[in-house]
Amino acid sequence: MKKLASTIMLQGTASDVGKSILTAALCRIFYQDGNNVAPFKSQNMSLNSYVTLDGKEIGRAQGMQADACFTVATTDMNPILLKPKQDMVSQVVVHGKPYKDLDARSYRELYLHTAEGIVKESLLHLREKYDLIAIEGAGSPAEVNLKDSDIVNMRLAKWAEAPVILVADIDRGGVFASIVGTLEILTPEERDRVCGFIINKFRGDVSLLQPGIDWLEERTGKPVLGVIPFLHHIGLEDEDGASLDTKIKSTVKGEHQLDIAVIKLPRISNFTDFDPLLDELDVHLRYVSNLEEWGNPDVVIIPGSKNTMQDLLFLREFGIEDKILEYVEQGGFLLGICAGYQMLGKRLLDPNFYESDVSEIEGLGLFPMETTFVETKRTERVEGNALIFTSMLGEQEHSGENVISNDVEGYEIHMGITRFLQPVQHAFEIRLTGHKDHSFHNDGVLSENERVMGTYIHGILDNDILRRSWLNRVRWNKGWEAKEVESSYRNQREEAFERLAEHVRKYLDMKKVYQIIEEGSK
Repeated sequence: MKKLASTIMLQGTASDVGKSILTAALCRIFYQDGNNVAPFKSQNMSLNSYVTLDGKEIGRAQGMQADACFTVATTDMNPILLKPKQDMVSQVVVHGKPYKDLDARSYRELYLHTAEGIVKESLLHLREKYDLIAIEGAGSPAEVNLKDSDIVNMRLAKWAEAPVILVADIDRGGVFASIVGTLEILTPEERDRVCGFIINKFRGDVSLLQPGIDWLEERTGKPVLGVIPFLHHIGLEDEDGASLDTKIKSTVKGEHQLDIAVIKLPRISNFTDFDPLLDELDVHLRYVSNLEEWGNPDVVIIPGSKNTMQDLLFLREFGIEDKILEYVEQGGFLLGICAGYQMLGKRLLDPNFYESDVSEIEGLGLFPMETTFVETKRTERVEGNALIFTSMLGEQEHSGENVISNDVEGYEIHMGITRFLQPVQHAFEIRLTGHKDHSFHNDGVLSENERVMGTYIHGILDNDILRRSWLNRVRWNKGWEAKEVESSYRNQREEAFERLAEHVRKYLDMKKVYQIIEEGSK
Protein backbone atom coordinates (compact mmCIF):
# COMPACT_ATOMS: atom_id res chain seq x y z
CA MET A 1 0.00 0.00 0.00
CA LYS A 2 1.34 3.42 -0.98
CA LYS A 3 2.41 5.64 1.88
CA LEU A 4 0.17 8.67 2.37
CA ALA A 5 1.56 12.03 1.34
CA SER A 6 3.49 14.16 3.80
CA THR A 7 1.81 17.36 4.95
CA ILE A 8 2.68 20.86 6.08
CA MET A 9 0.16 23.42 7.32
CA LEU A 10 0.18 27.21 7.50
CA GLN A 11 -2.06 28.72 10.16
CA GLY A 12 -2.35 32.41 11.00
CA THR A 13 -2.65 34.57 14.06
CA ALA A 14 -5.58 36.28 12.27
CA SER A 15 -7.28 36.57 8.90
CA ASP A 16 -5.45 38.31 6.04
CA VAL A 17 -1.96 37.69 7.42
CA GLY A 18 -0.85 36.25 4.08
CA LYS A 19 -1.57 32.52 4.46
CA SER A 20 -3.00 32.12 0.96
CA ILE A 21 -0.09 33.82 -0.79
CA LEU A 22 2.53 32.03 1.31
CA THR A 23 0.84 28.69 0.63
CA ALA A 24 0.95 29.51 -3.09
CA ALA A 25 4.64 30.34 -2.73
CA LEU A 26 5.31 27.00 -1.02
CA CYS A 27 3.33 25.17 -3.71
CA ARG A 28 5.58 26.69 -6.40
CA ILE A 29 8.78 26.08 -4.39
CA PHE A 30 7.83 22.47 -3.67
CA TYR A 31 7.07 21.99 -7.37
CA GLN A 32 10.39 23.56 -8.37
CA ASP A 33 12.12 21.13 -6.04
CA GLY A 34 10.59 18.14 -7.81
CA ASN A 35 7.63 17.35 -5.56
CA ASN A 36 4.20 16.21 -6.72
CA VAL A 37 2.30 18.68 -4.57
CA ALA A 38 -1.29 19.81 -4.09
CA PRO A 39 -2.93 22.54 -1.99
CA PHE A 40 -5.74 21.95 0.48
CA LYS A 41 -8.10 24.15 2.47
CA SER A 42 -10.94 22.27 4.12
CA GLN A 43 -13.40 25.16 4.38
CA ASN A 44 -13.10 28.51 2.69
CA MET A 45 -15.30 31.58 3.12
CA SER A 46 -14.93 33.69 0.03
CA LEU A 47 -16.86 35.36 -2.77
CA ASN A 48 -13.91 35.00 -5.14
CA SER A 49 -14.43 31.69 -6.91
CA TYR A 50 -12.49 29.45 -9.25
CA VAL A 51 -14.23 27.07 -11.66
CA THR A 52 -12.54 23.69 -12.12
CA LEU A 53 -12.24 21.99 -15.49
CA ASP A 54 -15.26 19.82 -14.69
CA GLY A 55 -17.41 22.87 -13.93
CA LYS A 56 -17.25 22.90 -10.12
CA GLU A 57 -16.77 25.91 -7.85
CA ILE A 58 -13.98 26.23 -5.28
CA GLY A 59 -12.26 29.10 -3.51
CA ARG A 60 -10.16 31.27 -5.80
CA ALA A 61 -7.13 30.86 -3.56
CA GLN A 62 -7.04 27.07 -3.91
CA GLY A 63 -7.41 27.33 -7.68
CA MET A 64 -4.54 29.80 -7.73
CA GLN A 65 -2.42 27.54 -5.51
CA ALA A 66 -3.10 24.57 -7.82
CA ASP A 67 -1.95 26.70 -10.76
CA ALA A 68 1.19 27.55 -8.79
CA CYS A 69 2.21 23.90 -8.64
CA PHE A 70 0.96 22.98 -12.13
CA THR A 71 -1.71 20.58 -10.98
CA VAL A 72 -5.34 20.40 -12.04
CA ALA A 73 -7.60 21.95 -9.42
CA THR A 74 -10.33 19.69 -8.02
CA THR A 75 -12.99 20.09 -5.36
CA ASP A 76 -10.97 17.85 -3.04
CA MET A 77 -8.64 20.83 -2.65
CA ASN A 78 -11.50 22.89 -1.17
CA PRO A 79 -14.47 20.61 -0.44
CA ILE A 80 -16.47 23.19 1.55
CA LEU A 81 -16.94 26.74 0.26
CA LEU A 82 -19.06 29.27 2.15
CA LYS A 83 -20.32 32.22 0.09
CA PRO A 84 -21.77 35.00 2.27
CA LYS A 85 -25.16 35.96 0.90
CA GLN A 86 -26.81 38.05 3.60
CA ASP A 87 -25.83 39.06 7.11
CA MET A 88 -25.19 35.78 8.97
CA VAL A 89 -26.35 33.67 6.00
CA SER A 90 -24.09 31.88 3.51
CA GLN A 91 -24.60 29.60 0.58
CA VAL A 92 -22.89 26.32 1.44
CA VAL A 93 -21.12 24.87 -1.59
CA VAL A 94 -20.11 21.22 -1.18
CA HIS A 95 -17.72 19.68 -3.68
CA GLY A 96 -18.35 22.52 -6.07
CA LYS A 97 -22.16 22.52 -6.07
CA PRO A 98 -24.62 24.49 -3.91
CA TYR A 99 -25.99 22.50 -0.98
CA LYS A 100 -28.25 25.05 0.74
CA ASP A 101 -28.29 28.45 2.41
CA LEU A 102 -27.60 28.25 6.14
CA ASP A 103 -27.20 30.78 8.90
CA ALA A 104 -24.10 30.54 11.08
CA ARG A 105 -25.81 28.72 13.96
CA SER A 106 -27.54 26.18 11.71
CA TYR A 107 -24.33 25.48 9.85
CA ARG A 108 -22.41 24.91 13.06
CA GLU A 109 -25.06 22.88 14.88
CA LEU A 110 -26.63 20.95 12.01
CA TYR A 111 -24.00 20.55 9.30
CA LEU A 112 -20.48 20.67 10.72
CA HIS A 113 -20.49 16.99 11.69
CA THR A 114 -21.31 16.05 8.09
CA ALA A 115 -18.74 18.55 6.83
CA GLU A 116 -16.08 16.91 9.00
CA GLY A 117 -16.52 13.60 7.18
CA ILE A 118 -16.38 15.32 3.79
CA VAL A 119 -13.16 17.11 4.75
CA LYS A 120 -11.47 13.94 5.97
CA GLU A 121 -12.43 12.05 2.80
CA SER A 122 -11.11 14.79 0.50
CA LEU A 123 -7.86 15.01 2.44
CA LEU A 124 -7.41 11.26 2.16
CA HIS A 125 -7.99 11.37 -1.61
CA LEU A 126 -5.27 13.98 -1.99
CA ARG A 127 -2.82 12.17 0.27
CA GLU A 128 -3.31 9.01 -1.78
CA LYS A 129 -2.69 10.83 -5.07
CA TYR A 130 0.13 13.27 -4.26
CA ASP A 131 3.46 13.18 -2.42
CA LEU A 132 3.11 16.42 -0.47
CA ILE A 133 0.08 18.46 0.61
CA ALA A 134 0.37 22.16 1.46
CA ILE A 135 -2.53 22.93 3.79
CA GLU A 136 -3.89 26.39 4.52
CA GLY A 137 -5.79 27.13 7.71
CA ALA A 138 -8.57 29.68 8.09
CA GLY A 139 -8.69 32.72 10.33
CA SER A 140 -6.98 31.90 13.62
CA PRO A 141 -6.69 28.66 15.62
CA ALA A 142 -7.22 30.69 18.78
CA GLU A 143 -10.95 31.33 18.30
CA VAL A 144 -11.97 29.74 21.59
CA ASN A 145 -15.68 29.81 20.77
CA LEU A 146 -15.10 27.68 17.64
CA LYS A 147 -12.41 25.25 18.76
CA ASP A 148 -14.74 22.40 19.77
CA SER A 149 -16.12 22.08 16.25
CA ASP A 150 -13.07 23.24 14.30
CA ILE A 151 -12.55 21.68 10.86
CA VAL A 152 -10.07 24.23 9.50
CA ASN A 153 -7.17 24.60 11.94
CA MET A 154 -5.79 22.46 14.77
CA ARG A 155 -8.26 19.58 14.61
CA LEU A 156 -7.61 19.41 10.86
CA ALA A 157 -3.86 19.46 11.49
CA LYS A 158 -4.29 16.43 13.75
CA TRP A 159 -6.35 14.55 11.13
CA ALA A 160 -3.73 15.42 8.51
CA GLU A 161 -0.78 14.57 10.78
CA ALA A 162 0.51 17.99 9.77
CA PRO A 163 3.20 20.04 11.49
CA VAL A 164 2.06 23.66 11.72
CA ILE A 165 3.87 26.88 10.89
CA LEU A 166 2.21 29.94 12.44
CA VAL A 167 2.10 33.06 10.23
CA ALA A 168 1.86 36.56 11.74
CA ASP A 169 1.49 39.92 9.98
CA ILE A 170 3.91 42.50 11.36
CA ASP A 171 2.46 45.22 9.13
CA ARG A 172 -0.66 45.47 11.31
CA GLY A 173 1.38 45.77 14.54
CA GLY A 174 1.59 43.70 17.71
CA VAL A 175 3.28 40.78 16.00
CA PHE A 176 4.94 39.29 19.10
CA ALA A 177 1.80 39.64 21.18
CA SER A 178 -0.27 37.97 18.47
CA ILE A 179 2.09 34.99 18.29
CA VAL A 180 2.49 34.51 22.05
CA GLY A 181 -1.22 35.13 22.64
CA THR A 182 -2.18 32.53 20.05
CA LEU A 183 0.12 29.94 21.63
CA GLU A 184 -1.26 30.70 25.10
CA ILE A 185 -4.80 29.88 23.97
CA LEU A 186 -3.79 26.58 22.35
CA THR A 187 -3.77 23.33 24.32
CA PRO A 188 -0.37 21.78 25.13
CA GLU A 189 -0.89 19.20 22.37
CA GLU A 190 -1.72 21.94 19.86
CA ARG A 191 1.29 24.02 20.91
CA ASP A 192 3.53 21.00 20.38
CA ARG A 193 2.24 20.80 16.79
CA VAL A 194 3.48 24.34 16.06
CA CYS A 195 7.03 23.96 14.73
CA GLY A 196 7.93 27.55 14.01
CA PHE A 197 6.83 31.01 12.93
CA ILE A 198 6.84 33.17 9.83
CA ILE A 199 6.78 36.93 10.33
CA ASN A 200 5.18 38.29 7.17
CA LYS A 201 4.93 41.69 5.43
CA PHE A 202 7.99 43.21 7.11
CA ARG A 203 9.16 46.70 6.15
CA GLY A 204 12.49 48.09 7.29
CA ASP A 205 15.82 46.93 8.67
CA VAL A 206 15.52 43.35 9.92
CA SER A 207 18.47 43.84 12.26
CA LEU A 208 16.28 46.15 14.33
CA LEU A 209 13.81 43.29 14.71
CA GLN A 210 16.40 40.79 15.90
CA PRO A 211 16.08 41.49 19.64
CA GLY A 212 12.37 40.74 19.37
CA ILE A 213 13.05 37.55 17.44
CA ASP A 214 15.56 36.44 20.07
CA TRP A 215 13.02 37.12 22.82
CA LEU A 216 10.28 35.23 20.98
CA GLU A 217 12.42 32.18 20.36
CA GLU A 218 13.60 32.11 23.98
CA ARG A 219 10.05 32.63 25.30
CA THR A 220 8.41 29.94 23.12
CA GLY A 221 11.27 27.54 22.42
CA LYS A 222 10.30 27.63 18.75
CA PRO A 223 12.24 29.10 15.80
CA VAL A 224 11.36 32.01 13.56
CA LEU A 225 11.73 30.33 10.18
CA GLY A 226 11.72 33.53 8.20
CA VAL A 227 10.98 37.23 8.15
CA ILE A 228 9.37 37.87 4.78
CA PRO A 229 9.68 41.46 3.52
CA PHE A 230 6.57 43.13 2.17
CA LEU A 231 6.28 42.33 -1.53
CA HIS A 232 4.59 45.08 -3.49
CA HIS A 233 2.34 44.34 -6.46
CA ILE A 234 2.44 40.58 -6.12
CA GLY A 235 0.22 40.21 -9.17
CA LEU A 236 -1.80 37.25 -7.88
CA GLU A 237 -5.46 36.99 -6.93
CA ASP A 238 -6.77 37.85 -3.48
CA GLU A 239 -8.77 35.27 -1.60
CA ASP A 240 -11.60 37.55 -0.54
CA GLY A 241 -12.66 41.10 0.21
CA ALA A 242 -10.56 41.43 3.37
CA SER A 243 -7.77 43.00 1.32
CA LEU A 244 -9.92 44.93 -1.14
CA ASP A 245 -9.77 48.21 0.79
CA THR A 246 -5.98 48.25 0.66
CA LYS A 247 -5.53 46.66 -2.75
CA ILE A 248 -5.70 49.97 -4.56
CA LYS A 249 -4.76 52.42 -1.86
CA SER A 250 -4.16 56.13 -2.35
CA THR A 251 -3.19 55.75 -5.99
CA VAL A 252 -3.15 58.95 -8.03
CA LYS A 253 -4.39 59.17 -11.59
CA GLY A 254 -1.55 59.87 -13.97
CA GLU A 255 -1.52 61.86 -17.18
CA HIS A 256 -3.15 60.07 -20.12
CA GLN A 257 -4.55 57.35 -17.92
CA LEU A 258 -8.10 56.10 -18.30
CA ASP A 259 -10.03 56.51 -15.06
CA ILE A 260 -11.94 53.25 -14.48
CA ALA A 261 -14.33 53.13 -11.53
CA VAL A 262 -15.60 49.77 -10.21
CA ILE A 263 -18.75 49.98 -8.11
CA LYS A 264 -17.92 48.43 -4.75
CA LEU A 265 -21.12 46.50 -4.12
CA PRO A 266 -21.75 45.36 -0.51
CA ARG A 267 -21.66 41.73 -1.67
CA ILE A 268 -19.08 42.12 -4.43
CA SER A 269 -17.78 38.83 -5.81
CA ASN A 270 -14.94 37.84 -8.11
CA PHE A 271 -13.33 41.26 -8.09
CA THR A 272 -10.27 39.42 -9.39
CA ASP A 273 -11.93 40.08 -12.77
CA PHE A 274 -10.24 43.48 -12.71
CA ASP A 275 -6.71 42.44 -11.78
CA PRO A 276 -5.54 42.57 -15.42
CA LEU A 277 -6.38 46.28 -15.54
CA LEU A 278 -3.85 46.94 -12.79
CA ASP A 279 -1.06 46.02 -15.19
CA GLU A 280 -2.20 48.40 -17.95
CA LEU A 281 -0.04 51.52 -17.78
CA ASP A 282 -2.78 53.70 -19.26
CA VAL A 283 -5.36 52.68 -16.63
CA HIS A 284 -6.09 54.10 -13.20
CA LEU A 285 -8.38 51.61 -11.42
CA ARG A 286 -10.36 52.55 -8.33
CA TYR A 287 -13.38 51.37 -6.34
CA VAL A 288 -16.43 53.55 -5.72
CA SER A 289 -18.93 52.94 -2.90
CA ASN A 290 -20.75 56.30 -2.74
CA LEU A 291 -21.50 59.39 -4.82
CA GLU A 292 -18.73 61.40 -3.14
CA GLU A 293 -16.19 59.02 -4.69
CA TRP A 294 -17.71 59.08 -8.18
CA GLY A 295 -15.42 61.70 -9.74
CA ASN A 296 -15.21 61.86 -13.53
CA PRO A 297 -14.68 58.27 -14.72
CA ASP A 298 -13.94 57.27 -18.29
CA VAL A 299 -15.40 53.80 -17.62
CA VAL A 300 -17.74 52.47 -14.95
CA ILE A 301 -17.93 48.75 -14.13
CA ILE A 302 -20.69 46.99 -12.21
CA PRO A 303 -19.09 43.77 -10.93
CA GLY A 304 -20.42 40.41 -9.80
CA SER A 305 -22.42 40.01 -6.61
CA LYS A 306 -23.61 37.18 -4.39
CA ASN A 307 -26.98 38.90 -4.04
CA THR A 308 -27.88 40.76 -7.22
CA MET A 309 -31.25 42.07 -6.11
CA GLN A 310 -30.11 43.39 -2.74
CA ASP A 311 -27.07 45.06 -4.27
CA LEU A 312 -29.24 46.68 -6.95
CA LEU A 313 -31.44 48.03 -4.16
CA PHE A 314 -28.25 49.38 -2.56
CA LEU A 315 -27.45 51.28 -5.78
CA ARG A 316 -31.00 52.61 -5.83
CA GLU A 317 -31.10 53.65 -2.18
CA PHE A 318 -27.87 55.62 -2.27
CA GLY A 319 -28.44 57.36 -5.61
CA ILE A 320 -25.77 55.46 -7.50
CA GLU A 321 -28.32 53.97 -9.93
CA ASP A 322 -29.45 57.45 -11.03
CA LYS A 323 -25.81 58.50 -11.40
CA ILE A 324 -25.11 55.48 -13.61
CA LEU A 325 -28.12 56.21 -15.83
CA GLU A 326 -27.13 59.87 -16.12
CA TYR A 327 -23.58 58.80 -16.97
CA VAL A 328 -24.78 56.44 -19.74
CA GLU A 329 -27.14 59.08 -21.15
CA GLN A 330 -24.19 61.44 -21.44
CA GLY A 331 -22.24 58.86 -23.44
CA GLY A 332 -20.26 57.12 -20.71
CA PHE A 333 -18.79 53.64 -21.07
CA LEU A 334 -20.37 51.00 -18.83
CA LEU A 335 -19.49 47.33 -18.37
CA GLY A 336 -21.59 44.89 -16.36
CA ILE A 337 -20.20 41.46 -15.47
CA CYS A 338 -22.45 38.64 -14.22
CA ALA A 339 -24.68 40.27 -11.57
CA GLY A 340 -23.74 43.65 -13.01
CA TYR A 341 -24.94 42.41 -16.40
CA GLN A 342 -28.23 41.18 -14.91
CA MET A 343 -28.82 44.61 -13.36
CA LEU A 344 -28.68 46.22 -16.81
CA GLY A 345 -31.94 44.55 -17.86
CA LYS A 346 -35.55 45.63 -17.37
CA ARG A 347 -36.51 43.23 -14.59
CA LEU A 348 -35.10 40.82 -12.05
CA LEU A 349 -37.47 38.05 -11.01
CA ASP A 350 -37.13 35.72 -8.03
CA PRO A 351 -40.56 34.09 -7.58
CA ASN A 352 -39.20 31.25 -5.40
CA PHE A 353 -36.84 33.51 -3.38
CA TYR A 354 -33.65 31.67 -4.37
CA GLU A 355 -31.65 34.91 -4.52
CA SER A 356 -33.22 37.08 -1.86
CA ASP A 357 -36.48 37.88 -0.07
CA VAL A 358 -37.67 40.11 -2.94
CA SER A 359 -39.77 38.51 -5.69
CA GLU A 360 -39.39 41.16 -8.39
CA ILE A 361 -37.65 44.48 -8.92
CA GLU A 362 -37.03 46.74 -11.88
CA GLY A 363 -33.54 46.78 -13.36
CA LEU A 364 -31.65 49.71 -14.83
CA GLY A 365 -33.55 49.20 -18.10
CA LEU A 366 -30.56 49.65 -20.40
CA PHE A 367 -31.11 46.34 -22.24
CA PRO A 368 -34.39 44.65 -23.26
CA MET A 369 -34.01 41.57 -21.09
CA GLU A 370 -35.19 40.05 -17.85
CA THR A 371 -33.48 37.59 -15.54
CA THR A 372 -35.23 34.94 -13.47
CA PHE A 373 -33.34 33.34 -10.60
CA VAL A 374 -33.52 29.55 -10.45
CA GLU A 375 -32.33 26.89 -8.04
CA THR A 376 -29.59 25.47 -10.28
CA LYS A 377 -26.32 27.37 -10.43
CA ARG A 378 -24.42 27.46 -13.71
CA THR A 379 -20.68 26.93 -13.18
CA GLU A 380 -18.81 26.33 -16.41
CA ARG A 381 -15.58 27.18 -18.13
CA VAL A 382 -16.26 28.69 -21.53
CA GLU A 383 -14.40 29.64 -24.68
CA GLY A 384 -15.40 31.36 -27.86
CA ASN A 385 -15.21 34.56 -29.85
CA ALA A 386 -15.86 38.23 -29.20
CA LEU A 387 -18.37 39.76 -31.61
CA ILE A 388 -17.55 43.44 -31.63
CA PHE A 389 -17.59 46.39 -33.99
CA THR A 390 -14.35 47.18 -35.77
CA SER A 391 -14.17 50.58 -34.08
CA MET A 392 -13.49 48.82 -30.79
CA LEU A 393 -10.17 47.83 -32.34
CA GLY A 394 -9.24 51.50 -32.44
CA GLU A 395 -10.25 52.38 -35.98
CA GLN A 396 -11.94 55.75 -36.31
CA GLU A 397 -14.44 54.61 -38.92
CA HIS A 398 -16.18 51.33 -39.51
CA SER A 399 -18.80 49.81 -41.75
CA GLY A 400 -21.16 48.91 -38.91
CA GLU A 401 -20.69 45.21 -39.54
CA ASN A 402 -19.74 42.80 -36.80
CA VAL A 403 -16.39 41.09 -36.83
CA ILE A 404 -14.93 38.26 -34.80
CA SER A 405 -12.04 39.98 -33.08
CA ASN A 406 -10.26 37.21 -31.21
CA ASP A 407 -10.62 34.09 -29.13
CA VAL A 408 -11.75 34.50 -25.53
CA GLU A 409 -11.76 32.29 -22.46
CA GLY A 410 -13.43 32.64 -19.09
CA TYR A 411 -15.91 31.06 -16.74
CA GLU A 412 -19.52 31.49 -15.63
CA ILE A 413 -20.93 31.37 -12.09
CA HIS A 414 -24.56 32.45 -11.81
CA MET A 415 -28.02 31.28 -10.85
CA GLY A 416 -30.09 33.47 -13.18
CA ILE A 417 -31.52 32.68 -16.62
CA THR A 418 -31.73 35.73 -18.89
CA ARG A 419 -34.46 36.10 -21.51
CA PHE A 420 -34.39 38.74 -24.23
CA LEU A 421 -37.58 40.66 -24.91
CA GLN A 422 -36.46 41.78 -28.38
CA PRO A 423 -33.45 41.20 -30.64
CA VAL A 424 -30.12 42.54 -29.37
CA GLN A 425 -26.54 42.75 -30.53
CA HIS A 426 -24.72 40.03 -28.60
CA ALA A 427 -21.16 40.60 -27.45
CA PHE A 428 -19.85 37.01 -27.55
CA GLU A 429 -20.46 33.58 -28.95
CA ILE A 430 -19.23 30.87 -26.60
CA ARG A 431 -19.24 27.14 -25.93
CA LEU A 432 -18.34 25.00 -22.97
CA THR A 433 -14.61 24.28 -22.62
CA GLY A 434 -13.68 20.63 -23.07
CA HIS A 435 -17.31 19.60 -23.42
CA LYS A 436 -18.67 17.05 -25.88
CA ASP A 437 -21.25 19.59 -27.02
CA HIS A 438 -19.28 21.88 -29.35
CA SER A 439 -22.24 24.10 -30.24
CA PHE A 440 -21.98 27.84 -29.70
CA HIS A 441 -24.50 30.07 -27.97
CA ASN A 442 -24.68 33.82 -27.61
CA ASP A 443 -23.64 35.68 -24.50
CA GLY A 444 -23.91 39.26 -23.41
CA VAL A 445 -25.14 42.41 -25.07
CA LEU A 446 -23.43 45.35 -26.77
CA SER A 447 -25.35 48.60 -27.10
CA GLU A 448 -25.87 50.24 -30.48
CA ASN A 449 -23.33 52.96 -29.71
CA GLU A 450 -20.87 50.31 -28.42
CA ARG A 451 -20.48 52.02 -25.05
CA VAL A 452 -22.55 49.75 -22.83
CA MET A 453 -21.69 46.06 -22.63
CA GLY A 454 -22.75 43.22 -20.39
CA THR A 455 -21.60 39.62 -20.11
CA TYR A 456 -21.86 36.58 -17.89
CA ILE A 457 -18.19 35.75 -18.49
CA HIS A 458 -15.90 36.17 -15.51
CA GLY A 459 -12.27 36.56 -16.48
CA ILE A 460 -13.23 38.30 -19.71
CA LEU A 461 -10.58 40.98 -19.14
CA ASP A 462 -7.89 38.30 -18.80
CA ASN A 463 -7.99 38.10 -22.61
CA ASP A 464 -5.25 40.46 -23.75
CA ILE A 465 -6.41 41.44 -27.24
CA LEU A 466 -10.01 41.91 -26.19
CA ARG A 467 -8.99 43.97 -23.14
CA ARG A 468 -6.79 46.22 -25.24
CA SER A 469 -9.45 46.55 -27.96
CA TRP A 470 -12.00 47.65 -25.38
CA LEU A 471 -9.59 50.14 -23.79
CA ASN A 472 -8.67 51.50 -27.21
CA ARG A 473 -12.34 52.14 -27.92
CA VAL A 474 -12.42 54.38 -24.85
CA ARG A 475 -9.12 56.03 -25.82
CA TRP A 476 -10.44 56.75 -29.31
CA ASN A 477 -13.48 58.46 -27.80
CA LYS A 478 -11.12 60.77 -25.88
CA GLY A 479 -9.15 61.55 -29.04
CA TRP A 480 -6.17 59.47 -27.93
CA GLU A 481 -4.23 57.12 -30.17
CA ALA A 482 -4.76 53.39 -29.88
CA LYS A 483 -2.11 51.38 -28.05
CA GLU A 484 -0.73 47.97 -28.90
CA VAL A 485 -1.08 45.03 -26.53
CA GLU A 486 1.64 45.68 -23.97
CA SER A 487 0.87 43.13 -21.28
CA SER A 488 0.03 39.45 -21.30
CA TYR A 489 -2.00 38.74 -18.20
CA ARG A 490 -1.28 35.01 -18.21
CA ASN A 491 2.46 35.53 -18.76
CA GLN A 492 2.58 38.14 -16.03
CA ARG A 493 0.72 35.80 -13.68
CA GLU A 494 3.29 33.07 -14.31
CA GLU A 495 6.09 35.57 -13.76
CA ALA A 496 4.35 36.57 -10.50
CA PHE A 497 4.46 32.97 -9.26
CA GLU A 498 8.18 32.79 -10.03
CA ARG A 499 8.89 36.16 -8.42
CA LEU A 500 6.91 35.20 -5.32
CA ALA A 501 8.67 31.85 -4.99
CA GLU A 502 12.08 33.48 -5.39
CA HIS A 503 11.22 36.09 -2.78
CA VAL A 504 9.96 33.61 -0.19
CA ARG A 505 12.77 31.11 -0.81
CA LYS A 506 15.30 33.89 -0.20
CA TYR A 507 13.93 34.77 3.25
CA LEU A 508 12.46 31.47 4.47
CA ASP A 509 14.65 28.69 5.87
CA MET A 510 13.54 26.02 3.39
CA LYS A 511 16.07 23.53 4.74
CA LYS A 512 14.34 23.77 8.09
CA VAL A 513 10.90 23.59 6.46
CA TYR A 514 11.81 20.34 4.72
CA GLN A 515 13.22 19.03 7.99
CA ILE A 516 9.90 19.83 9.70
CA ILE A 517 8.00 18.00 6.95
CA GLU A 518 10.29 14.98 7.18
CA GLU A 519 10.02 14.76 10.96
CA GLY A 520 6.25 15.19 10.77
CA SER A 521 5.89 12.28 8.36
CA LYS A 522 7.63 9.79 10.66
